[in-house]
Amino acid sequence: MTSQEGPVIESNTLIPPSRGKDARSLSAASLVKGVSYSSVAPPGSFSSDLKSTVSRSDTPTALGGYTYYGDGAADDTSTSEQRQAEYRIRIDKETKIKIGSENLLEALNAKNAKQTRDQRLRVESELYSSNKKIAQLKLDLEAEIQRSKDQPTSPESRLSFLFHNAPPRSPSRALGETEQDIPEEETESPSFVLSELLRALEAENMPPDFYVSQANELVALFKRHQTLKYDLAWSNIALRIQTMLLSDSREVVAAGYRVLRYAITDRKSLQIIRSLHTDYLVILSLVKDTKASIEREQALKFVRAFLDVKDGVKEISRAVVRIVVAIAEHGEDRLRSIGILTLAEILILEPPLLASAGGIATLTDALGDGTYSAPESLSSAFLYLLDIPSRRKLLRSGHELGVPFAAFTSSPLNLVSEEKLKDDAKVIAMLLKNWTGLMTLSLNDFLAVKSIVSALCIPAPRMRNVLLELFFDVLRITPPSWSSSFLAGRRLTTYGRVTNLKTEVTAKAIADTEDESSRMSLLDHFTAVVLAVLLHAGLLRALLYAENDAPDQSVKRKTTLLLGEVLKLANQLLPSNWSANLQVLPELFKSASKFGVENRFTATGTIYQVDSVSRTLYRSGPNAAAQTTKGQAVSETVSGMRQSEAAKAQAMSQVDEGQFRSLMYDTQVLNTVNYTKWKWDLIQSILDGPMLNAKRQEEAIKVTKFVHRLLSFLRPFKNRFSQANNTKPNQRYVRAACSLMRALLQTSEGVRYLAEEKLLRQLAECLAQLDRMSGITSSAPLFSPERLQETLVGGYFTILGVLCSNTQGLQMLGRWKIINMFYHIIELPGRDDLIRWLLTNLDFTLDNHPRIILSKAMTSCSKRIRILATRQLRKHATAEIQPSSTTDPGEGAAKWAIRLLVTQLYDPEIEVCEVAVKILEEACNNKKSLEYVVKCRPALDHLGEIGAPLLLRFLSTSIGYHYLDGLDYITREMDDWFLGRNDSYVAVVEASLARALADIPERPQQAQDDAPEPREYGIVPPHFYRELTRTAEGCKLLERKGHFDEFAATIIDVGMEDEDLETILKVKGCLWAVGNVGSMVLGASFLEKSDVVKWIVKIAEESEVMTLRGTAFFALGLISRSLHGQEILAEYKWDGTVNAFGKSLGFCFPLDFKRLFTIKPWTGPHSDSRPSLSRRILENSTSETDPTNFRILSLVKDLGNTVLTKRAAGDLNAIKAKKPKGFHKPTLFHEVMAILESQHYRLATCRFVIDLFDKNVMRRIVLEEEDEDGSDDSETEG
Repeated sequence: MTSQEGPVIESNTLIPPSRGKDARSLSAASLVKGVSYSSVAPPGSFSSDLKSTVSRSDTPTALGGYTYYGDGAADDTSTSEQRQAEYRIRIDKETKIKIGSENLLEALNAKNAKQTRDQRLRVESELYSSNKKIAQLKLDLEAEIQRSKDQPTSPESRLSFLFHNAPPRSPSRALGETEQDIPEEETESPSFVLSELLRALEAENMPPDFYVSQANELVALFKRHQTLKYDLAWSNIALRIQTMLLSDSREVVAAGYRVLRYAITDRKSLQIIRSLHTDYLVILSLVKDTKASIEREQALKFVRAFLDVKDGVKEISRAVVRIVVAIAEHGEDRLRSIGILTLAEILILEPPLLASAGGIATLTDALGDGTYSAPESLSSAFLYLLDIPSRRKLLRSGHELGVPFAAFTSSPLNLVSEEKLKDDAKVIAMLLKNWTGLMTLSLNDFLAVKSIVSALCIPAPRMRNVLLELFFDVLRITPPSWSSSFLAGRRLTTYGRVTNLKTEVTAKAIADTEDESSRMSLLDHFTAVVLAVLLHAGLLRALLYAENDAPDQSVKRKTTLLLGEVLKLANQLLPSNWSANLQVLPELFKSASKFGVENRFTATGTIYQVDSVSRTLYRSGPNAAAQTTKGQAVSETVSGMRQSEAAKAQAMSQVDEGQFRSLMYDTQVLNTVNYTKWKWDLIQSILDGPMLNAKRQEEAIKVTKFVHRLLSFLRPFKNRFSQANNTKPNQRYVRAACSLMRALLQTSEGVRYLAEEKLLRQLAECLAQLDRMSGITSSAPLFSPERLQETLVGGYFTILGVLCSNTQGLQMLGRWKIINMFYHIIELPGRDDLIRWLLTNLDFTLDNHPRIILSKAMTSCSKRIRILATRQLRKHATAEIQPSSTTDPGEGAAKWAIRLLVTQLYDPEIEVCEVAVKILEEACNNKKSLEYVVKCRPALDHLGEIGAPLLLRFLSTSIGYHYLDGLDYITREMDDWFLGRNDSYVAVVEASLARALADIPERPQQAQDDAPEPREYGIVPPHFYRELTRTAEGCKLLERKGHFDEFAATIIDVGMEDEDLETILKVKGCLWAVGNVGSMVLGASFLEKSDVVKWIVKIAEESEVMTLRGTAFFALGLISRSLHGQEILAEYKWDGTVNAFGKSLGFCFPLDFKRLFTIKPWTGPHSDSRPSLSRRILENSTSETDPTNFRILSLVKDLGNTVLTKRAAGDLNAIKAKKPKGFHKPTLFHEVMAILESQHYRLATCRFVIDLFDKNVMRRIVLEEEDEDGSDDSETEG
């Protein structure tokens, strides 16, 4: 059926060619329209352009001018992940629309209500639509997540992460196939079906679509029965596959490659497949023109399938790699991108093979030309090679990574597109964020880094802007909130919020009581190194020049901002001998002090701007600076906030009677009942100020209707507050209601008035509508899911939560049986939304009913609610445990929360346990909390790795040590770490640092997510030996076991190893162990007894393994955290960074900075020992006696010379016109293929050479008929 005769049908099989009216096969370009890639492919599959193939229309569009079959049944897990990603993208989009609408609505509320009425209605309509869409999308996402968990998972493709946007597609069947035609997996006999299909493929002179359909069925059989291919008899299938690969139909050849690909099992099967002469066949297919796209793609997928098999890359011939290199060099080839990616993978798996095939130069060109869409993958492959000397020698020049720098160092007259500059900047940023890349760029006295820094002096606005963004990125500088206004031209002193930015302290920072010594940031240490490298390369001087010679004001201000950030970072991260000289900007001050020079005023202005930015950065920092401890900065900031708020409230509360009455009249509350005309900002200030005064409050209650109208506005049956839309501007009503409740609860008159008000009575009636036993029903209940989502009725739970924070408020709730209804709400089936509102708004400070309600939710509700309830304990569990003598009404809240969290460790759902472990681990940062957790004696054996970090925290106190020692945990864990876990720790810490440096944005957590909070990357993970060294008992055990001595001996004996990967991994593990032990105060004795620091310094300065140097550098940073470690490092001329109190920050550098980056240049030719593809040896060939054949071979060699190519091609065409016998002989074909393997040729040249031979030559070689040919030739010659 042609595409005009019926609807488009998606299929994951190779569709046979359609027949036209003349019964001839249509071309490949007219095949199956609308067929897309499978999202997860079998071995070797890919998307040829590395881009999404999804069209916005319902029918997927063709790629590259035609459409083709997909590969493999879609992986359910992957397609589910794609749908989840799509849902999250749509949710993010709608959320942005919602936020924009709320901001616009908030701005309109500040204007005249009558003038903006129509616009406000339109914005509210758009906001309502966004809320509805977000709610529906969240439900769909939740259902998809649950569906993916219920389905069995299957392994993902090796390259699935590159093609995550491929369209989701379920397995489909071939055209014309009905449900009854497909045999059931349970009833069919695989062996019988296989024999029938093989027998069908034996048929001769059948149309191509017959062979294609049979091949599709054979592939489907392999999919249904995964183990069938392991019992395959290759002697039965070999001839049939060879016949298909020799077919004149491109679709049949492609089907043959596809069958072979699905039949691959291990390296032995690859050897059998190669014995079928598939190397020649693959080369023949890959050199064809674009008309044979389907055949070429399947041939390349077949080659890539070798990479999925263990040691399969060793079975790829150099001749095949040469052709892939030629494809990668051909800029117009659709397979170029995937050819480059294939070469990059070969570079990692088998570097000598790619080097011998000339592919490294091709990858170098692709890295710098900007046409490859994933240059980061290429730089990663090069960095892998550069790490170890044996692999490093394959890169002969050592400057392959310098290609991306060319765009920035070229003449400004050579216009470079901004897109290419940004692409190259991404590659450079990746190199600077990798230790191996940083070491490589340090060659020749940081020549590459100096070139990119000096490019700031080039007066090209686009280039300079890209460079500034590059430095912001590599130094991990997050622009402050006021940067956009500053860059737009506003003065820093013109907007008052900058002066108050110091008070913008997040709740997380306020609640964070963690001891800074337990958080060792590798990310900051690495940033300090990058900053030191850039400063050594002249960054500060270049920024000053760029600031004085800026092409426009926007670039000038951005340069000033970067200059201020660099000075701030240098002050925080670098030793004093570095930062002291930088802060004074000596060259700038020297220019500013030269009177009578025109440049003086420019320098003075620069000093003023830098000083202004620096002071503003200091004020806007999350802490005063790194020079003060985190706890002190937070405590000072919090106390300042509280004093400021208290002074403001006290000033407001001291107004006299006349002023207070005037304020109430100004709110318009006493003039009208229309709440939209009330001035809510003034109402809020009155509730937070004068209403806290008992006399003023009594006047507002008895003399005026101010409080009466506010409470009347809140009554549910008035349909004012309860009908207001749930928008961001309308949240002011909720805030005002909560302030009103707090104010009324402060005085006896307010409590009496609130108890007699109808508000609580009506709320009790509305809550009773949810209780089936109350007898109260409603056709439109107040707390229905729709109204909770769309209106402010959820704010009633916030109001009730305020009442729960006060004893008298709880008494009022008990009077109206609202507490009883809370218990019933927890038991409501299918109302997780209502339970979520309740739990997130209740106050658990008092030891009363809310705590019982929370504990009930933690044990009897759904998993999602149990996770939510567990998270509600974080605020209380991480608080300071108060002394038993305190009179605080919330006494024991921390202990109560910890007890509940320990109970949650036994929850049947592992996600709930993980959340509880994370919160307990955070609570254990406080010593008193840690001791109380140990006193609760939690059992964590059933949690495995999830509970391991919490158990490690127990080791930091003597109580925890003895508790774990009684469980025999310490001895078992110590042996486990010594025998293997210490080595696996290396992978964990390196992955954490790489993930932090990669700047992968965290997926925003949705409300329905089950996972705990995302972990923080770039921090030193918990180490058993570090926690063990915190106590004297642990140090004695470590000394008795002798593990530290073993680690030190390993570092001393084999620390300079540069070849054996296992030994290098062992040394890295020992370095991390020694560094963690040395970071503790009690670990000083272990460093004194051994000379291990000397050898770690030697490794950091002289090791030939770049990543091993980085590990030693970070280990020295850990050692520098202790005072004794700093003293030892000072003996070896290393200096550490300390704050204003002399406390080490864990960053250290050699006094002679270049010692850290000295590396020997490397030279050495590559060699590839694998045998040539040709089975013949040129020296023994018959061409030596045949002058025509000898001439042909000479001309083929000349084709590799660009000067002689044209003449050689003409001579070969002339020889072919004479129809010599050589072009019909397999012997000469072998010799020519050996030449093509040994030299570099372009793709068109390879195609030209192979097309010289008769087509029957390949058939005779594959079917092994060449011996008969040889005997016939000898008889003829005789």
